Amino acid sequence: MPTSSSRPERLGPTEVGPGDARYEALRRGFNQRWIATPDYVVVAAGTRDVVAALDTYLAGQARDGSSSGRITVRSGGHCYEDFVCGDDVAVIIDVSAMNGVYHDPEMEAYCVEAGAGNWHTASQLYRCYGLALPGGSCYSVGAGGHISGGGFGLLSRLHGLTVDHLYAVEVVTVRDRTHAEVTVARKDSPEPALRDLWWAHTGGGGGNFGVVTRYWFRGLPEPPAQVLLKTIAWDWKIFKDRPEKFTALVRRYGQFFEHERTGDGPDFQRSFDYRDLFTLLKLNNHAAGKVGLILQLDGTRDDSAERLKLFLDWLAPEADYPPSVLDVQMGEHPPLDSLHIPTRLPWLTATQNLNDSGPSRCGKYKSAYHTANFTERQLQAIHRHLTNQRYTNDQALLQVDSYGGRINDIDPAATAVPQRSSVLKLQYQTYWTWGKDANRDGAFDYQDALADPAIAAPHLAWIRDFYHDMYEETGGVPTVRTARAQEPSPNTDGCYINYPDADLSDPDLNPPGVGQSWHTLYYGSNYPRLQRAKAYWDPRNVFRHRQSVRLPNT
Repeated sequence: MPTSSSRPERLGPTEVGPGDARYEALRRGFNQRWIATPDYVVVAAGTRDVVAALDTYLAGQARDGSSSGRITVRSGGHCYEDFVCGDDVAVIIDVSAMNGVYHDPEMEAYCVEAGAGNWHTASQLYRCYGLALPGGSCYSVGAGGHISGGGFGLLSRLHGLTVDHLYAVEVVTVRDRTHAEVTVARKDSPEPALRDLWWAHTGGGGGNFGVVTRYWFRGLPEPPAQVLLKTIAWDWKIFKDRPEKFTALVRRYGQFFEHERTGDGPDFQRSFDYRDLFTLLKLNNHAAGKVGLILQLDGTRDDSAERLKLFLDWLAPEADYPPSVLDVQMGEHPPLDSLHIPTRLPWLTATQNLNDSGPSRCGKYKSAYHTANFTERQLQAIHRHLTNQRYTNDQALLQVDSYGGRINDIDPAATAVPQRSSVLKLQYQTYWTWGKDANRDGAFDYQDALADPAIAAPHLAWIRDFYHDMYEETGGVPTVRTARAQEPSPNTDGCYINYPDADLSDPDLNPPGVGQSWHTLYYGSNYPRLQRAKAYWDPRNVFRHRQSVRLPNT
């Protein structure tokens, strides 16, 4: 006789504190540099749990004073800096259990809960509805931060950013300063303040206005039924005595995407549409032995194989650049040598092939948008820092993503993402493990980094020197073009808030009056509207971190 069973209803949020076996895992995110010591972590299974957690925190603040520490929120845990897992954090709200993906008939939109990871979102939207959110490829990145920062991925050149499809957002706010309330802000909300809150989550970044619990999307695209994938690598040894070959390769790569915007370029580029081409150029430190390239095109087009060959023959003729297999870890991507031969796969299968986040380790990141190709000086800087014989780290690289296409069809003020004229998106990366039992307890872990800051020092020095050298002519940062900008006019358009870099707000590393402020680099002229939303929705500045949106006049 069949029996029925039901899942017991949760009575409230779960609090995980010191002494709980889960505490060690939940007090840190993906980047092992940042490990907090909160009073407890709240595991929220629904919006009501978030409201309860915030009310408890606010009551404690009222009782103990604001010095009791920050409250932060985590979905996937990929925050690159200590904004979530900092030393001053009292409570972390973990929304990763809120991971539903479904059609909402009342909203007439597709709902993605804030804890849903990229892979879960992709697989559920496609399997159930045949649709895709053009988000990132790291499987475990959570929607909560990814979307609010203006997330992008391999389909973005074809279909835009995630936020270009955002219709509504549910946020738990504390506008009245005493208790939490659930707010739903739509693109077409009649109240200007609600439209500002919606807009603030189209690229304003996480941890600024409240706790995001749900997103709704309209107009989501159908991905190609199949895509064509290929990986290729080139041995560093072919560049060892011929640095001009390296700079020529990188120059042509940048030229291709600049020409796409200007309409110039080789004949084949003017004859074919390449908006479906997404590429990741992996310019690795010489210690890795290789540099690599990952490519994806729409595999349903009859001309895809031809277009791929034309592009690669122009970029790196085999006679001058003998190809090799991509058989080493390159940043967040594992070896992908099986894709050395162009491979046609269903889109979802291909996405799973590229869905990786790399091993657990420490990391430092920087970013830049480029509106035009690299300058000759920048090409020389790239080669110089990647071949620095004093720094041999096979997991240090500059990753150059193709950008533009549909992304650049959107007005810079339509969303909080102002970078709508860029053709390349750069991510500077360096990874390391502790590699030293500095506290002599018989094991490697984060305690060793606390005992010996010199473990991280060479990695931080390398990436900072590299970045400053690349943008020395504009004060050491990739400045945003403004009406008051002085020559030389930059070929850059600031930085990506989802690759946060605390150095941008460090006066020693980005001196005031030399480069541009961190908020100009992230938000450009959109920052005042974000401040207006902050003042209305979080006047007490409950949601804050080192680079959170500031209240006006602060």
